[in-house]
Amino acid sequence: MSQCLNPDCLLQNPSGSTNFCHECGNKLLLGDRYRSQKIIGQGGFGRTFLAVDEYKPSKPPCVIKQFYPQFQGASSIQKAAELFELEAVRLEQLGKHSQIPELLAYFSQDERQYLVQEFIDGENLAQTLKSQGYFSETQIRNLLNNLLPVFEFIHSRQVIHRDIKPENIILQQDGQLVLVDFGAAKYATQTALAVTGTRIGTAGYTAPEQANGKAIHASDIYSLGVTCLCLLTEVEPIDLFDDSEFEWVWREHLKTSVSSELGQILDKMIQPAIKKRYQSATEILQALASQSPQPSPQVSPPPPDPLKSARGVDYTRLRDLLAAGKWKEADQETIKVMLKAARREKEDYFDTGSMDNFPCDDLRTIDQLWVKYSQGRFGFSVQKKIWLEVGGKVDWDTEKKLGDRVGWRKRRKGRKDWLSYNDLTFNLQAPEGHLPWVRCCVRVGFGLVGWWGLVLFSRIENCKL
Repeated sequence: MSQCLNPDCLLQNPSGSTNFCHECGNKLLLGDRYRSQKIIGQGGFGRTFLAVDEYKPSKPPCVIKQFYPQFQGASSIQKAAELFELEAVRLEQLGKHSQIPELLAYFSQDERQYLVQEFIDGENLAQTLKSQGYFSETQIRNLLNNLLPVFEFIHSRQVIHRDIKPENIILQQDGQLVLVDFGAAKYATQTALAVTGTRIGTAGYTAPEQANGKAIHASDIYSLGVTCLCLLTEVEPIDLFDDSEFEWVWREHLKTSVSSELGQILDKMIQPAIKKRYQSATEILQALASQSPQPSPQVSPPPPDPLKSARGVDYTRLRDLLAAGKWKEADQETIKVMLKAARREKEDYFDTGSMDNFPCDDLRTIDQLWVKYSQGRFGFSVQKKIWLEVGGKVDWDTEKKLGDRVGWRKRRKGRKDWLSYNDLTFNLQAPEGHLPWVRCCVRVGFGLVGWWGLVLFSRIENCKL
């Protein structure tokens, strides 16, 4: 398909069409090179199109940004045009960086401005928050360690982004974060830092000095701190700040515990007073690093997996599947060997008696295999840790909180539902504690109940996993 770029037409021309729109005759190739395919975003000042670069053999995807103001007001339009051009200038100045979209072209065609940049495949953090729910402390730490080096990079080139928020951070499938939308970015010369400028940013995320037109490097740090609070709480910034007391009350809205160490870092990032705030991304990275435990030196190779079983169960196949990263097959094998260890193969489900007497050696072997081959992401002991973090109670509310944290529940049409087995994520990009999933295999009385909350948890405690 070829999407016409003429704002008064926008016809979707069929594949294999000529280089001119069938409806209005407008050129379909931008700069005789970039072919628009569909609109992927629009606002008051223009549209964004998904496109392909036809100069390259593989025809890689790219993004076309078209400046096309749709309302009156000469001064506003003039300022928007300047910011549009400024985005191209800033991207060119920043050059190539794996976590910033690369500028491919900037020019005018048919009396309209166009910016062409690298296509970033992924969803923004606002979308992730909506689909997966609130972030854990581990996710926030990963975000900071992933994104702060990008701040170091842009700030070292005297660029201030000025619009840090969840919508402007893209999460790629490999877990890498990309900072986008440099339209509000400001070149921070010493003169510019000392002079009041244009007020740009998003309400709630903007630092006080930036709201007064004096953005500095620490302004981006403030906005990133507020972004972290919103991801932790699923609450908008305006509701996380108490105007009457002039203080942040984000802890009142937490859905999971946050360590005092991380809390102190976030508190310093969002200090209204500049002198009390972190002055650079490097300072935050150093604070995070100082909290990380130092790894123990490796003295000798780790011993082979013991594969102990009190019931003579062979765990070789489970070990081999986990070692090969075949997570779905390993999950199914886990159910089989556990039924065998509980001597419930014929019944094909567990009851409270069989779980209360489940051999600790077998439970420990299964857990150690999952923890080892998932690099600490999966396993019963990992799930138990998260269970304790969300309250450690044996009730439906706690079970739902656990499901939210480990990714067993997903928001759909305004509500969260439990995922079916085929909707689970069987790779290391799954949330921590996502596997193993044997939630449906316990029967109490005449009904099926959740695996964790009512049966297995007490046995894991007794076995000291």
